[in-house]
Amino acid sequence: MPFQHPLLKKSDKRISAFTGKKVNNSTLYSHWARLIEILHCAEMMNDLLHDDEIMSTDLVREGKPRLEGIGIIEAPRGTLTHHYQVDEKGMITRCNLIVSTTHNNEAMNRAVRWVANNVISQKGTITDGMLNQVEVAIRAYDPCLSCATQALGQMPLRVELINHKGELIDERIKNG
Repeated sequence: MPFQHPLLKKSDKRISAFTGKKVNNSTLYSHWARLIEILHCAEMMNDLLHDDEIMSTDLVREGKPRLEGIGIIEAPRGTLTHHYQVDEKGMITRCNLIVSTTHNNEAMNRAVRWVANNVISQKGTITDGMLNQVEVAIRAYDPCLSCATQALGQMPLRVELINHKGELIDERIKNG
């Protein structure tokens, strides 16, 4: 479905020009896709806020109160699942959240493993460049995990290099 809003059309043209209109499965392109999704959501919110039917005061729900609800939403960092149960007074009695980090965990582990297998020097030392690539791998799948409490580029990391005997060969700590 082609985009209708001018900014989305412009964004679509820019990414198409950059990739040569080819599908790009590079993980780092997901950041660009997230930005386009955010722009799309902002444009849709603007449309909805100007919809007279949605903004009317005729929003009363009739019937018995719901005591349980499940919601699934796609957020810039991935799928978020909410499941709530409430009592007759509307107080939450149970809440279960499946956050994006849960969905992204395996992909992050594989990306960090790739960095460990392909970037660690032959001498068995951990370099600053390797730490940066670990940070990129984590942020690519879950940008909010690392920056929820830290400024960009200041993600604390501790990387240990363990040999096949379980002995510590090298350790590097980046405190942000």
